[in-house]
Amino acid sequence: MQPSPINKYRPFPPVDLPGRKWPTRTLTRAPLWCSVDLRDGNQALAQPMSVEEKLEYFELLVRIGFKEIEVGFPSASQIEFDFIRRLIEEKLIPADVSIQVLCQCREDLVARTLESLRGAPSAIFHLYNSTSPAQRRYVFGMEKPDIVGIATRSTAQIRRDGRTLVDAGTRLRLEYSPESFNSTELDFALEICEAVTDVWQPTPANPIILNLPATVEYSTPNVHADQIEWMCTHLRRRDATIISLHTHNDRGTGVAATELAMLAGADRVEGTLFGNGERTGNLDIVTLALNLHTQGIATGLDFGDINAIREVYERCTRLEVPPRQPYAGELVFTAFSGSHQDAIKKSWSKQVEGAPWDVLYIPIDPADIGRSYRAIIRINSQSGKGGVAYVLEQEFGFHLPKLMHREIGKIINELADAKGTELTPAEIHGAFRQEYLDRAAPVALRHFKTTERDSVVRCESTIEIDGKPHKLSGQGNGPIDAFVRALAATALPAFEVISYVEHSLGRGAEAQAVSYIQVKSARGSLLFGAGIDTNIELASIKAIVSALNRLLAAG
Repeated sequence: MQPSPINKYRPFPPVDLPGRKWPTRTLTRAPLWCSVDLRDGNQALAQPMSVEEKLEYFELLVRIGFKEIEVGFPSASQIEFDFIRRLIEEKLIPADVSIQVLCQCREDLVARTLESLRGAPSAIFHLYNSTSPAQRRYVFGMEKPDIVGIATRSTAQIRRDGRTLVDAGTRLRLEYSPESFNSTELDFALEICEAVTDVWQPTPANPIILNLPATVEYSTPNVHADQIEWMCTHLRRRDATIISLHTHNDRGTGVAATELAMLAGADRVEGTLFGNGERTGNLDIVTLALNLHTQGIATGLDFGDINAIREVYERCTRLEVPPRQPYAGELVFTAFSGSHQDAIKKSWSKQVEGAPWDVLYIPIDPADIGRSYRAIIRINSQSGKGGVAYVLEQEFGFHLPKLMHREIGKIINELADAKGTELTPAEIHGAFRQEYLDRAAPVALRHFKTTERDSVVRCESTIEIDGKPHKLSGQGNGPIDAFVRALAATALPAFEVISYVEHSLGRGAEAQAVSYIQVKSARGSLLFGAGIDTNIELASIKAIVSALNRLLAAG
């Protein structure tokens, strides 16, 4: 890279807009949405979609709720033309959906595009030509009046020749894009948009769409917002104009630029699912729509099964949604950090049904978009005690006592350190069982029975110590007390029971009971044991044996 001072690049010029209004506004409604997946997105694919894939994708966009869908560039290729004809002739376009077609300002291309729309119930003719100084200088070698003339001649042709479509029942609307609007002088962008509008003669009932694209993202989002507000305030027929956005993501701020431009007065947004598009991509409509959803704004788009949408997208485009892609990525609702896991678990437990969503580190309820809660907390060497307890509870139903969290967390963290990778829920469960539930040495319980008389419980039990059987008996105020007293007759280390917690695991006749017992050794060591059985009494006795074996293992 060039050392300082950097003179190879220059800052993007700001907009002179001293009375800007957008910084103090709040978004309160969703824009009109237009998907450009089947054109702008499709042209960016290494392997463009087949006709059958485009049909499936079109149906997906309709199910999501898009009412305006750019379906192709019919004058560019026979495949594009045939796809549009198939949509129309097979009546695959719902009555409330408008198809949009893209076309450059050339007489033959306009004619071919109009031909593709025969019989369409509702269509948007998206006309564009390049307007920036660099395009005028390097590509076309034309002056401003020539560029305006290109746009107005094509507009007049659509108005004139499109009458045949209108007379046949097609609702025909015009969208005009001064391509590379964001790098065009604002006064010239306004001039050419006004000239096109003069020819089209829109009305508030039948407005023109002026699409103001950030074809390549050059500036910070606030400058883009200034450009949009400047246009909104200078257009003569603002009430007969729909201001549309088409942002790209070259600087990584396509969503932010769109949100600020909506504050600046834009009415409509073009973009693609998951941001597919040329170079770094188009606006990600999924992210923008769900951002609005989390602000309490109804979007009109249904992303309630984001996994199914992602599956169609990945299969048809042969692209993958990155694991950290907002909302849809595999890991976006996953916390590995111990402090994050603890905060999520605590705030989730306090969430009240019907109250505003207020779970720490998770800005949207995963259930709103069909995501599972299973992957919210995952365990690696960075994870904390609360995360391990959460996984055991959510995946396997074990409600560990609070005091046990630190103990199991240390065990699992040591395992994760040794493995060097993330632990699966099955591995966590296996380690928990091995440490607590499946211990049968050096002490093993072979038989246990109690009788009660005059509030005194007497137990008869058989245990093995290092493989040798020992018959024990004892009495106390309950089964646990009786068993602990019986153990005192052996050479096993003395201990006392500090706490006892139990709960059911599962439901119905096959449900099991789980017991967690904390003991304290004569040396003051504290640790837990756990037991599981269909008989709650036996579950607690197994928990004592578990704790005793762990005491012996700890020396």
